[in-house]
Amino acid sequence: MALLLCMPACMLAQEPQPAWQQVWQQMTSIEDVEDEAWQENYELLLQLAAQPLNLNTATREELEQLPFLSQQQVMGLMEYRDRYGPLRSMGEVRMVPQMDYQQLALLPYFVYVDENTEEQHGFPSLNTIGHYGHHTLTATGRLPLYDRRGDENGYLGYKYRHSLRYEFHYGDYMKAGIIAAQDAGEPFFANGNRWGYDFYSYYLQIKKLGCVENAVAGRYKVSAGMGLVMNTSFSLGKLATLQSLGRHSSTLRPHSSRSEADYFQGAAATLRLSKPLRLTLMASHRPMDATLNDDGSAATLITSGYHRTPGEMAKKHNTHLSAVGTTIAYRQGGLHLGLNTIYTHLDRSLEPNRKTLYRRHYAHGTDFLNVSADYGFDHHLLTVNGETAIDRQGAIATVNSVSLQPSADFSIMALQRFYSYRYTGLYSHSFSAGSRTQNESGVFIGTTWNPAKRLHLQAYVDYAYMPWARYQASWPSHAWDFLMQGDWQARHWSVQARYRMKRQQKDNEAKTTLIADNEQRSRLAVTWQDTNGWRMKTQADYSHSAYKHTSNGWMLSEQLAYEQPQWQLNLTAAYFNTDDYSSRIYIYEHLVQHDFAFPAYYGQGMRLALYGRLNLTSRLRLAARLGCTNYFDRHTIGTDLQQIDASHQTDLDLQLRWKF
Repeated sequence: MALLLCMPACMLAQEPQPAWQQVWQQMTSIEDVEDEAWQENYELLLQLAAQPLNLNTATREELEQLPFLSQQQVMGLMEYRDRYGPLRSMGEVRMVPQMDYQQLALLPYFVYVDENTEEQHGFPSLNTIGHYGHHTLTATGRLPLYDRRGDENGYLGYKYRHSLRYEFHYGDYMKAGIIAAQDAGEPFFANGNRWGYDFYSYYLQIKKLGCVENAVAGRYKVSAGMGLVMNTSFSLGKLATLQSLGRHSSTLRPHSSRSEADYFQGAAATLRLSKPLRLTLMASHRPMDATLNDDGSAATLITSGYHRTPGEMAKKHNTHLSAVGTTIAYRQGGLHLGLNTIYTHLDRSLEPNRKTLYRRHYAHGTDFLNVSADYGFDHHLLTVNGETAIDRQGAIATVNSVSLQPSADFSIMALQRFYSYRYTGLYSHSFSAGSRTQNESGVFIGTTWNPAKRLHLQAYVDYAYMPWARYQASWPSHAWDFLMQGDWQARHWSVQARYRMKRQQKDNEAKTTLIADNEQRSRLAVTWQDTNGWRMKTQADYSHSAYKHTSNGWMLSEQLAYEQPQWQLNLTAAYFNTDDYSSRIYIYEHLVQHDFAFPAYYGQGMRLALYGRLNLTSRLRLAARLGCTNYFDRHTIGTDLQQIDASHQTDLDLQLRWKF
């Protein structure tokens, strides 16, 4: 506490990273925060912000790595550069007809303009890389100022969460790193963790080495097409999908986060066979946690990564997955075609309890094969994308989108998907109303319109039909999702209003029929900022849920930030009042680098958080965050081993970052 109270005298200047977080969270909708992929999305954007692209030399493929750009916007940037020559300033990007205000707000954090377009020829020598490369060492720790029941009796380790991260990079040619992470309650150099930390991720990435465009050894992520066969890299929510007009790109990148889900371990490479033809090869063998049946088969694959109790530790790495895959991609002009294949083998059979109706068609067995074709055509007005896949059993999945952008002021897109209830893919993550790329067909229609210079409107409607039973729905069911959002921008002021309604069918109390589960959420946010470093945001949220019972909730929050060349300070204060968890409300909160959270609050209470960063030297940076939640309607927080026997919860995060 004393450390944070002293920080105003010497806080750290803000990097671009926190600013793009603010813009990005305004572009995303609430369902994103409930997706495990959020941490991965954040890590990818963090990497891209750390190594911005020169707009005057960036290739089309490099610009396509920016997930918030639509295909038309990428083409517009390339055509503008080809027609008028190198850009002279970021302000010139506003002359590209396809760009709108949200992309214009995000782009400066991921690209820059340098009129020197002379590129290095050939891969640099190892001596050059070693001499001019950049190193970063980051240590992060969380100190809970309370005890959980498991900390006293139940957990194998102490209550502190901490991690170490080392990263090295030389331009866009080489990147290497290792991440070591420990969750609270996990043993350290003991009880199954004899190598110290509970989780390690390590990687070496090389680019532009002859015909090798990109190669990664260690732990990595791959996405191809629209995600029906392989997508362990990036997942967009519906509102962000509308912003990018449904564009998906193939990526191969290191796994550089704490997440223990959805990564490969081994090696992968993308080879340039000719100007229009690319070949990606990957091989992986990695351990997994699994809950076992009595016969030794795996009932479920566990991705939480927790190893705090003897039971959780007994499941650590008790199953192994081996996978090989290929992607062949062809692009000529506006046409792009691809063929994607992945084969997976488990060393023990996956046998979920398929007697339960909604699990009847879950993935099972030891061997899995998925093959797909992806296709599309890009034009500055019209873009068509799609992918159709088949699994080992012959089940089909297909997703197709079309977008029209006649001007920067208006765009419309439609997306259709059909995922057979028999289709299974261990690495499938595509657009859906639920959490699985299975048992769903539907249509999504969205539009973006700028009726005035400072006004930006977005809306979508999504309908989905599930022909087979699913969790909490014992019969075929359907779901609706509708969202409207408006943003008004002035010199110092911005206002955002959002309304979202979801309606889906679920079992009634007796499970004799389906009834409606209605959820409505609304938000009004007003932001003011000046050129002297002040930023203030007032936000009001309301939620309503009606399923078996009615639940209402609201939150009023205030965020205040001030930054100077040598320091930064952020303060968040919120009061929330909801009937129960059904009407929970989320709020964006500023955390230390490599941590991202959209915590949910329910019941009655207050949330306070103070964040600051300080430049100790030109190379050494300190960041800290103190967060406290005080509940007015309970005397304990959490359940079982996570229970805190108090009505308040306070955490202190500390991070030291050294660049050399």
